[in-house]
Amino acid sequence: MSTKYNSLEELRRKKALLKKEVDELGDLLTFDNTKESLSALTHGFTDRFLQEESTPDGEIKTIINKGEIVKEISNNVKDSLLNKNAVLGFAKSDAGFNLLQNTLKVGAVTFVGNYARKSIRNSSWKKKLIGLALIYLAPIALRFIRRKIDEYQRSQTTSSFEQLI
Repeated sequence: MSTKYNSLEELRRKKALLKKEVDELGDLLTFDNTKESLSALTHGFTDRFLQEESTPDGEIKTIINKGEIVKEISNNVKDSLLNKNAVLGFAKSDAGFNLLQNTLKVGAVTFVGNYARKSIRNSSWKKKLIGLALIYLAPIALRFIRRKIDEYQRSQTTSSFEQLI
C-alpha cells in the first residue's frame, strides 16, 4: 500500500484509470451486454450456449442455443456410457456380474426350451424322447452339477484357508 508516486498528476491518472476499470467491471455486472457478462462470470463456458440475435426493432437480444446444449449433453452421456473404463468397471462390479450371470441363465433356459419344443413337435420318436428328457431331466442334471460345483468351491476355499493359516 505504500506505493510512492512522483507527482500529484501521476496519482490523478492512476485514480482515473482505476475508476474507468471499476466502471467497466460494473457494466459487466449490471448485464448491459448479457452474453459478455455471462462469459466473464463463467470464464467463457457459456459462449457456446448463448447466441445474439437482433430484433426487428434493432435491439440485440441474447437467446439460448438449445441445439448446442442438447449436443453437449448427448456427447457427455455417450462418452460416459461408452467409456471403456466405465464399462469394465460395471462388468467387474457385483451388479455387472449378477446381470451377466442372470443373462446367461435366461439365455440357456431359452435355448434349451426352444430346442425341447422343436424336438417334441418333430415326427421322429427319438427327437421327441430327447425333447422330453430335456424338459424333465435337464433341471435335475443342472441342480446336480451346481451342487457338485458348490462343493468343489467350498473344498478349494477351505484348503486355501488352511494353507494360509
